[in-house]
Amino acid sequence: MNKLYSVLSWLIVVLIPLAIVGLGVRVLLTPIFPNIEYRLPDFPPDEYGFTTQDRLHWGMYGINYLLNNADISYLGNLKFPDGTPLFTERELSHMHDVKIVTQGFLRIWYADLAVLILLGVLAWRGKWLTAYSQGLRRGGWLTLGLAVIVGVIATFGSMGSGDVFWAFFSDFHGLFFQGNSWLFLYSDTLIRLYPLKFWEDAVLYIGIISAIVAAGLAFGLKPAKQKTE
Repeated sequence: MNKLYSVLSWLIVVLIPLAIVGLGVRVLLTPIFPNIEYRLPDFPPDEYGFTTQDRLHWGMYGINYLLNNADISYLGNLKFPDGTPLFTERELSHMHDVKIVTQGFLRIWYADLAVLILLGVLAWRGKWLTAYSQGLRRGGWLTLGLAVIVGVIATFGSMGSGDVFWAFFSDFHGLFFQGNSWLFLYSDTLIRLYPLKFWEDAVLYIGIISAIVAAGLAFGLKPAKQKTE
């Protein structure tokens, strides 16, 4: 049984990074992130007229769409005061693709959390909490290493080394989207609401959140001791 507990402990190590990074992603898919991000003094103004309040208003529609069960008409029916559609067909098509990727990731994240919780219950009932907590700590260390890498990439981007972040950003989109379907004009609503700075900071914040949670597991979690009968 000790070998089985060791294998399960290492499984926990593998599951922890996704659980923590997913938490960071989920936090950013709330009103908290745009309310902070759009109000930052160095956030680029919209050259085509969106105010901060406009961005907060319209920007949340895009985030809500990624999380709800509505079809693309949720965004397609949005219009400017003059009656012009807020998003072009190309933008709507991309948002549809983004929703598929986002909800697919969240389903995997929920499954990851469910497995960790299930293993926790089994560890408690099977009296192998020591191996379980060891897996949590090691998973925290692994996540810290990954968070440092992501944080460095985002920091370089935020400090003006745009080529570094752009390469990362392009490669990421190349994995999930076809061709140049994710590229838009500066005058398009998606770019006006979510410029590159928005994504640079998003990656940076995910890295910070992940590092904090991972450090809590790596340094704050004490080995669990459970008496056997």
